[in-house]
Amino acid sequence: MKFKYVCVDCGREYVTDDIIYQCPECAAKSKEGEFPRGYLKVIYDKEDLQRLKEKDHVSIYDFFPYEVPNKEVYPVGTTPIVVPKRLNERTGLRNVFCKMDAYLPSGSFKDRASQLIAAQAIAHNTRKIALASTGNAGAAMSCAGAAYGLDIILFVPQTAPINKLMQSVLYGATVVPVKGSYDDAFLLSIEYTKHFGGINRNTAYNPMTIEGKKSVSIELFEQLGRKVPDVVYVPVGDGCIISGVYKGFYDLLQAGLIDRIPHIVCAQSEKSNAISQAFRTGQFRSIEATTRADSISVDIPASGRMAVQYLKSYDGWCTEVTESEILDAQMILVHDSGIFVEPASATAWAALEKDRDMLKQRFGEDASICVLLTGIGFKDMAVFDGRVKMPEAIENSTQAVIDRFSK
Repeated sequence: MKFKYVCVDCGREYVTDDIIYQCPECAAKSKEGEFPRGYLKVIYDKEDLQRLKEKDHVSIYDFFPYEVPNKEVYPVGTTPIVVPKRLNERTGLRNVFCKMDAYLPSGSFKDRASQLIAAQAIAHNTRKIALASTGNAGAAMSCAGAAYGLDIILFVPQTAPINKLMQSVLYGATVVPVKGSYDDAFLLSIEYTKHFGGINRNTAYNPMTIEGKKSVSIELFEQLGRKVPDVVYVPVGDGCIISGVYKGFYDLLQAGLIDRIPHIVCAQSEKSNAISQAFRTGQFRSIEATTRADSISVDIPASGRMAVQYLKSYDGWCTEVTESEILDAQMILVHDSGIFVEPASATAWAALEKDRDMLKQRFGEDASICVLLTGIGFKDMAVFDGRVKMPEAIENSTQAVIDRFSK
């Protein structure tokens, strides 16, 4: 499909087959302590998109700029939808469902972007991909690298959860822990690409990451019988996932397959709320993120400007939740629905819980509401230290069983 790049900030267009990351004029205007400028959107030829109306079924691959080879070696989508009936009774919202992207190959939503970046690398005849990650993006790209035989160079904050880092090591990536934050690792990975070549997969920095992530919206459209939900809750850190969710619905709208974009909610921790603050104040300033939900702990959101643009253009909103609300939501999901997710994913459910009275008043109890769950709980088992403990062992005797259950 024919496409061009468009700068989020100035609107300048770039038509090229070369790999391009940023609008150089706007990127040069980026200031320390502010969201970066100059990131690009991928915009398709509208006539190409509208030809998709003739199809009885559309695939995520109909909306990609690169052909994905050998899809079966690294299958991404279609992830299941779970209807948590017990939780729906608890909230009083009868049509809430969860999109289970925690069930993708590496256990997180980030496989969507990594599949397309692998396709981009193969199309451009390079085998080397560099990136920064707090864990999930790195694990996903490393998983894709193992599947396709690509070399992955991964810069990670030294404090990232060991489960996620070990995943990437096991997949065979070159893992480089950094004594600093995610943002420090991000900058070092860009320096690596400048000096040693290859493709940089960094979130939003490479526009194809958002293109990969948009596939979730196209899947939802088909899974819901060629309809879209009324509301979608998305856990947000750097803004790339929510921008991707918006982009998928935007492309469906441009294709004439839908007539509206859902209300999309930016769910953030109060301790990592840079995008929420920017949405509220119009000031795109960095913060010092300290949330326990490491996957959404971001000081300077890479896709922050794009995310705020989308939220304001299509009547979205931001909901902030406390750390205790996030951890409570994680327990509620696993106890009352059998859904085990990491804290970042649970942030989306916590936001829905906080908004439930407003949702009933504004949309009614039968509103179709999607909660996007982006990472499996096994990614970060350390979060349960001090919160959950194994029961003590009993003696190997019938009397011990009687005593245990007679109390």
